[in-house]
Amino acid sequence: MTRLALLLALASAPMLAHASVDMAYGPAARQALTVYAPPNAHDAPIIVMVHGGAWMVGDKGNAGVVEPKASHWAASGAIFVSVNYRMVPEAGPMAQAADVAAALAYVQKHAREWHGDPSRIVLMGHSAGAHLVSLLAVAPDITRAAGVTPWLATVSLDSGAVDLPAIMKAPHPRFYDRVFGSDPAGWTQASPLDRLAAAPATPMLMVCSSLRANSCPANERFVARAKQLGGKAALVSMPLTHMDINRTLGADNDYTKQVDAWLKQNAHI
Repeated sequence: MTRLALLLALASAPMLAHASVDMAYGPAARQALTVYAPPNAHDAPIIVMVHGGAWMVGDKGNAGVVEPKASHWAASGAIFVSVNYRMVPEAGPMAQAADVAAALAYVQKHAREWHGDPSRIVLMGHSAGAHLVSLLAVAPDITRAAGVTPWLATVSLDSGAVDLPAIMKAPHPRFYDRVFGSDPAGWTQASPLDRLAAAPATPMLMVCSSLRANSCPANERFVARAKQLGGKAALVSMPLTHMDINRTLGADNDYTKQVDAWLKQNAHI
């Protein structure tokens, strides 16, 4: 979505009175984010959204990434931040995770400028973005290097790679080889389930598509291990396509109600 199209869309969404577009959190062109602040923001909670796209494509302004999520949470006074990050081949998944950590640190540093509360942040992502936010929740070395302080909760929307070694050892889409290479040690480093050695940094909600054969089983393994380690984790299985897991969150449906109930309980949003 172009800057002009984004601003025109903003003008047609009455709950979103202001957007700060392409705010740079790093020197690369894709190290940028957009902040959607409702008119009634005051010490507001913040949803930080990381788009999907197979680690190779996608954009923070794409259809389904921002709306209907931003308007839904704006109705309760929350700020919505949509994040871009560098893509393969410019940056591999571990560098992308570092980008998301840098974006999160930037949001925490600047939240007060948008009338947000830096201590009330939920990190959310879809597909490849869900993989990246899950990785941050279980790999404290990445967030520590970026200067991230504790955030409230993490929501993974049908992650593309919860158990990466299992994916790579079975028949899989060819693009995974381009993204993750052939080194099993690299697979383990980039795998949220394999990096889960202690309780996650935050409560975690793992949403999975029951229409995909391998999505829910991998997420179930993650939730079970997180709980064994003393963490707070929950699973929401939805009979929705991978893309609809992203596109329909924030609409008036049972799926949104389940996510809202979990956020209210675990993040007071």
